[in-house]
Amino acid sequence: MLTLVTVGHGSHDVDFESHPCRPGTLLLARPGQVIRLGDQPGLDAVVVYWRDGTVHVDDPYGPSRWQLAGEDEDAVINEVSQLVVDCQRNRSGERAAALLRHQLTVLLLRIALLPTGGDTGPAGTVVPAGTAAPDGTEAPETAGAGTFERLRAEVERSYAQTRRVEDYARRLDCSVRTLTRACLAATGRSAKQVVDDRVALEARRLLAATDLPIADIGRRLGFPEPTNFGRFFQREVGRSPGAFRGGLRRPVAVRVPGQRRPLSVATRWDPVP
Repeated sequence: MLTLVTVGHGSHDVDFESHPCRPGTLLLARPGQVIRLGDQPGLDAVVVYWRDGTVHVDDPYGPSRWQLAGEDEDAVINEVSQLVVDCQRNRSGERAAALLRHQLTVLLLRIALLPTGGDTGPAGTVVPAGTAAPDGTEAPETAGAGTFERLRAEVERSYAQTRRVEDYARRLDCSVRTLTRACLAATGRSAKQVVDDRVALEARRLLAATDLPIADIGRRLGFPEPTNFGRFFQREVGRSPGAFRGGLRRPVAVRVPGQRRPLSVATRWDPVP
């Protein structure tokens, strides 16, 4: 879901990180992330949302916020404005759908080329690009980044089944030490911390955006006993699950799902359907 702020000042939360908003602020929330829409008086925006899988050009771990200026701002505003017009004029038919997919792809590619300006990905991680060695083989930095990317993908698939780094090392056919080195180089955190960070993030998402009982959330994340889940959450987040849920400010957060409609454009702070 893309949000382009057009009028006013305020804030908008993506996965529990508050982003300041003013005209020209562009925010991108990805499937599964939790958002809390800004409700400050006078804050206005264009919101574009689409079904997961409609296009395949976004980096799932890329930046979440840009402050547009100059030619970049003009280009993105023009793309979004044309998308709004065509969404309103062309609501059915294969050609209309193809046009909207093409325009969305162009918009996301343009955003992918924006300078990040120090923005970070959803977990606050920055993966070093590395360089190629003179003989064309991977330099150590690049090899480590590749290992970290493989681990991150495997954690995304399996965090609810296992939090043991040994299990991930076996699945990726490498040593625990190799995984730890790669994670430290990419994030400054150990492999175990990277895995636990992902589980804690999912726990916060479920506590914030669902009414599931805390015990059910724990079981979903691989904790058969509620007390074990409570201890894990307290250690990782610094509060009990109940205190975290009770302390969430309103308006209530919502989670970005796979959308029912391929592409829609809304103005102001419309909730994700």
